[in-house]
Amino acid sequence: MRTQRGTLDSTLNRYRLPIIELLDDLGTEPSAFNAVGLREFLLRRVKCFSQGKSKNLNTAVRMFLRFLIARGYCAPGLEHAIPTVAKWRLSSLPKYLSVQDVECLINSCDQCSPLGARDRAILVLIARLGLRAGDVSALKFGDLLWEEGTLIISGKGRRQARLPLPQEVGKAILHYLRHGRPHKVGDRIFITTTAPFVPISRQAVGQTVARAIRRTGISAPTQGAHLLRHSAATRMLREGVSLPAIGALLRHASIETTTVYAKVDVDLLQEVAMPWPEVQPC
Repeated sequence: MRTQRGTLDSTLNRYRLPIIELLDDLGTEPSAFNAVGLREFLLRRVKCFSQGKSKNLNTAVRMFLRFLIARGYCAPGLEHAIPTVAKWRLSSLPKYLSVQDVECLINSCDQCSPLGARDRAILVLIARLGLRAGDVSALKFGDLLWEEGTLIISGKGRRQARLPLPQEVGKAILHYLRHGRPHKVGDRIFITTTAPFVPISRQAVGQTVARAIRRTGISAPTQGAHLLRHSAATRMLREGVSLPAIGALLRHASIETTTVYAKVDVDLLQEVAMPWPEVQPC
């Protein structure tokens, strides 16, 4: 998965436990696997799981079966025995904050402290460029092309993309590098503020957003970094940015992923809504 599909180690780590549970349940001889046993294993597990955890379980098992089939360890076609978890496309609205609340989170950081300087740089990166938590934690000095005013991001599947580096984002990063980051500690940009000084994890990026929400007392629908990513996309849509342009910035593999944000533009939706039969329009 890592070598041929570019899967990140964080994703592979999420696959480990489901695969271990599968082997504990069905045994370590893949040639004995069958469709009935696989489905029964999954149905027993998903009864107590959330939708997200169920999807991760199914994906992990399906990926593992494809590997076993490719190596000739189990019968071909068994991956088709894995049922999909029902999730209706575009059935929910993106969770986001208003522009005012996002600015409140950013301005709540104390730039005089190393933690505050780092937090502000992280929040500005996500709020202005819609980066994922993993994108932020993986940033290296070589990814910052100051003379060109661009930023290189290695996203899902290790696909590289070059994004614009706004002046506000650049200034926030520079302030952190000069006043908050320990010197001569590796090539990753964001480092822990206490010893031992090591690169932060994607979980630490999410904790940065949660810390700012607690600090400001803002009522937020979620606490993670994706909240600011959704907020960035929603803000751009309401400012008139096209869906293809938003999808390019967010590095969506398909425009269909971006279309979910169209539902948050209520004013535009009212213009295209069909009148209800036998009811006078408002």
